[in-house]
Amino acid sequence: MNKKLLALAAFGIAVTSLLCSFNYGSKPIVPIIKSSHPKIVNIVNFIRLLEPRDPAITEDVLYQTVVKQVEIMKKYKLAGTFLLQYDALMDARYQMLLKNLPRNSFEIGGWWEIPQPLVEKAGLKWRGRYPWDWRANIGFATGYTPHERELLTDVYMKDFKKIFGYYPKSVASWFIDAHTLNYMYQKYHIVASANCKDQYGTDGYTLWGGYWNQAYYPSKINSYMPAQHEANQVPVPIFRMLGSDPVRQYDNGLGTNRQGVVTLEPVYKFGGGDSTWVNWYFKQFVEGQDMEFAYTQAGQENSFTWDAMAKGFDIQMPLIAKLRNEHKIKVETLAESGAWFKAKYKVTPATSVTVNEDIPGSDLKTVWFNSRFYRVNLLWENSTLRFRDIHLFNEKLPSVYETKVATSNECTFFTLPVVDGYIWSKAQKLAGLRFMTAVDGKSVSLAGGKPSISNPAPGKLHITWPLTTTRGTLVMDMDERTLKIKINGDIPGSWYLDLTTADGIKLPFISVNNNRINCKFEGMNYAVKAVKGRFTKPADGAVFRISPSGDSIVLNLSGNN
Repeated sequence: MNKKLLALAAFGIAVTSLLCSFNYGSKPIVPIIKSSHPKIVNIVNFIRLLEPRDPAITEDVLYQTVVKQVEIMKKYKLAGTFLLQYDALMDARYQMLLKNLPRNSFEIGGWWEIPQPLVEKAGLKWRGRYPWDWRANIGFATGYTPHERELLTDVYMKDFKKIFGYYPKSVASWFIDAHTLNYMYQKYHIVASANCKDQYGTDGYTLWGGYWNQAYYPSKINSYMPAQHEANQVPVPIFRMLGSDPVRQYDNGLGTNRQGVVTLEPVYKFGGGDSTWVNWYFKQFVEGQDMEFAYTQAGQENSFTWDAMAKGFDIQMPLIAKLRNEHKIKVETLAESGAWFKAKYKVTPATSVTVNEDIPGSDLKTVWFNSRFYRVNLLWENSTLRFRDIHLFNEKLPSVYETKVATSNECTFFTLPVVDGYIWSKAQKLAGLRFMTAVDGKSVSLAGGKPSISNPAPGKLHITWPLTTTRGTLVMDMDERTLKIKINGDIPGSWYLDLTTADGIKLPFISVNNNRINCKFEGMNYAVKAVKGRFTKPADGAVFRISPSGDSIVLNLSGNN
């Protein structure tokens, strides 16, 4: 990504002796996953030939970065994927380096950013400022017509096969439109793709409200939108890249016009370059409830250079190897993960990402739940609970880039918001759907202890939260279409959920009725339905209130599908 390379500083805490003292033996270890829920790690490094944003980053610096990545992965006998931008694909040094990697542990695929040589070989006019220009209307497929995208794909695939003797199985990018993705699948039979983590405004690219982490099958008319039905999906799983911090990435940089970055990327001082954070991240990755499988992507683009990422690699690679040797994670190529996903799932499964314990000094806990119909994020903070995020998915919502060419240097992808704790917040007031109760005529937040999260049956997430405001337990159950909330035990007065947002925020709500909230966003009408419970507009300033019928609230979050 177009991150501020010059702002990178010395970072990271030296890897502890515990992580440096493993004996790996002389032969690769074949991982054996004890759990039926695999914890999958893809080490994906993507390669650009040149970096026009910094004259100190020469082609040789970029090449030596990849050499070092190969060396450290071989040292720990770690499988991985290298993805080539077209200009790097055509460079003899990269060809020789990557051809000599063992194919049983290394995958070579495509990185779908569009440089000048690819455009001109396809017979098109280059409009960029440099031979590689990262702007969304120049350096990505969205800057070209659907027919031009096919021409670009044909050139890349023909030359890739000429060099390596086969077509790539994986092609990834910060974003690839559905037309290009489906064309690559139908004509060249790719089995996996990947796109950027959710982010808002970072480097001019916004992907917001999608299937959070893991992987999904996209709609045929919107590659960011999970499809609800097999007939309407591109049958290529898209894995979410970069290993977002499940707690902090979401609202990092709140109050500014772009998010910060807290990810597994090894260049970041707080994140993938810090041993405390990395060890915490992988502990939650291994131990957290995932429902089906856990996924993360390690690795880094060569544009950041080896000097900037070396400490992070030295922290992460031995730890990943250790967890593999202990059979706690499975390290494989992106194509292997894609083939496994497609063999196991006909449609996008329901999954979760769980943080039961935060980094030292913080008591935050969170759960991300994803299905092909919606996503939800819960955040426990200071003994209280709120829905930080709820977005609905609808395969009928087209991306504007499916038929039109991007004309701006920015690109935006959205789904359908019901709760948005980032966009609807300001630094002084955080948006959220909060659990409240009435005590002595006053509204107060429900408070409680440590939640318990389990997966009692396929596709079902079960959460219990012991309350301290009163004697009782909040019980929540989610499946791919429905959210159920109940409180067992004594509770003084009524309880309810209130949505509050910062002032002056444009919201998608058209009407709030007793059993239905009607919404409109990006030209699409959608709804949240109360199967049990009721919606009202209270006089105390909340956008809407959800009150239980008896002791329960049941919401249908499948939209209008």
